[in-house]
Amino acid sequence: MELLYFILCAFGMTTILVYGSIFNRIRPNHHFFHCPMCVGFWVGVILWSINGFTELFSFDYNIINAFLLGCLSSGTSYTLNMIFGDNGVKHEIFNRPVWGYDYDDDESDCGCADTSEE
Repeated sequence: MELLYFILCAFGMTTILVYGSIFNRIRPNHHFFHCPMCVGFWVGVILWSINGFTELFSFDYNIINAFLLGCLSSGTSYTLNMIFGDNGVKHEIFNRPVWGYDYDDDESDCGCADTSEE
């Protein structure tokens, strides 16, 4: 349960830092500050460093935990930001061939098209 609290805190903090309009005036224009994966790593490290001040989660203080929790925060923050947006769950439709089917062909894939020439 502690890990779930950590992930949710990291996601929330990353989302606020990257997308929150309250930080628009002070957020630099560098691409790092607009990337949930980049900011998410450092949010994880910061949360690890202050975990002694909260009862939500507690992790040992060592460099390996800092790195691993930073990676966990980065990955989950990026993934959750790609799944959820301002309007709920994101869904996109890509026009890519699936299972070798080329959508640009004029022929029917079911074999019912008349291919005989007269």
